[in-house]
Amino acid sequence: MNKSCTKATIILCVILFVQESLVLLSVGASTPPLFKVDAKSAVLLDALSGQVIFKQNPQEKIAPASLAKILTLYLAYDAMKVGLVKSNDKVLISEKAWATKGSKMFIEVGKRVELQKLLAGIASISGNDACVAVAEYLAGLEEVFVARMNEKARSLGMAHSQFKSANGLPAKDQYTTAFDIGTLASHYLKDHPEVLKIHSIKKFTFGGITQYNRNGLLWLDEGVDGLKTGWINNKAGFHLAATAKRGGQRFIAVILGARDQRTRENEALKLLNYGFKNFSTVKMVTSNESIETVSVWKGESNQVPLIAAESGIVTVPIGEEKNLSLIKKIPKRAFAPINKGDKIGELEITMKGKLLKKVDLIARDGVSSGGSIKLLIHMTILSFMLPPYWGCIALLLVLILIIATNVIRKKTR
Repeated sequence: MNKSCTKATIILCVILFVQESLVLLSVGASTPPLFKVDAKSAVLLDALSGQVIFKQNPQEKIAPASLAKILTLYLAYDAMKVGLVKSNDKVLISEKAWATKGSKMFIEVGKRVELQKLLAGIASISGNDACVAVAEYLAGLEEVFVARMNEKARSLGMAHSQFKSANGLPAKDQYTTAFDIGTLASHYLKDHPEVLKIHSIKKFTFGGITQYNRNGLLWLDEGVDGLKTGWINNKAGFHLAATAKRGGQRFIAVILGARDQRTRENEALKLLNYGFKNFSTVKMVTSNESIETVSVWKGESNQVPLIAAESGIVTVPIGEEKNLSLIKKIPKRAFAPINKGDKIGELEITMKGKLLKKVDLIARDGVSSGGSIKLLIHMTILSFMLPPYWGCIALLLVLILIIATNVIRKKTR
């Protein structure tokens, strides 16, 4: 091999190395990756940190199809969590639910079905009829339930989504985006991690009819345990919101508008592998972890412990973990009254000077105002310590008055 070939090879390697480095350093940034997904739009995010590490047309609006059912399930689990309904409640099946078209659980009108069974049928075999039954049970009418869906979507920050049905069947002005579905899936799994039990069901039997989960990744990758597929027509294409866990990491891949079922699965798996092989999920601080104690003025107690309001988890390229820093921004003093949970400071998680995440520091305990004598003492001391330094001004005026009085007396004598 001649020298010119060797030099060319070295230059090529350097270029490839620099390109790969740019990809890895573009966590959450706008720098486009060096590969594309064979679909209309896609995102990949770390389910634990919430950071988006890949995006392709993330805000392109498209019909949600059965991905809308994630939101329906979310509201159902919210209702169970606060005790409005129970998983073993018997849901009466209406004629509207029974007559719903598309993928079905084959529930029968007039029969009662356990709520948890309906939820499993929605998650695993995408039962459109079960969605209507659940919506009617939770809100009386599907239309009222859909209004709650949109309210929930707005509260989650899904700014480019609008839903018209509980199951995602075709409707005018019904749309979502890959970014919004990623946001939805991330919050859904954080609030209700137990749902993966029904999303990972491979074979579902009801009324003597056995059907299989449409998420083919459940068979292709043992780490995949959800989440939801979607399809209404070839124009919108095939959708898939897939999640997988390996070790202590979990990623969510959203594919919208793939040309067929196999493509959506291949592209989702490609994104998941990209995440696991190139990025680390690092927990810098744990939720409720004690961080520091701050002195308290004017209170019954003279100090209050500060704890992290949430876990400080970030996603960084593999090998960059050592460059993470935790910066405390805490005031020197706090003032009573303080309520439990009040924000008093914050933590900043940075990498090479770039801010990745902020974590609020909150009061672990409440501190009520101190007694009259303590308040008077503290206010007097603080008047000398804090602007506008009234104590110093008052003392200066007293000194001036004393000096002036002495001068006048001397002159009078």
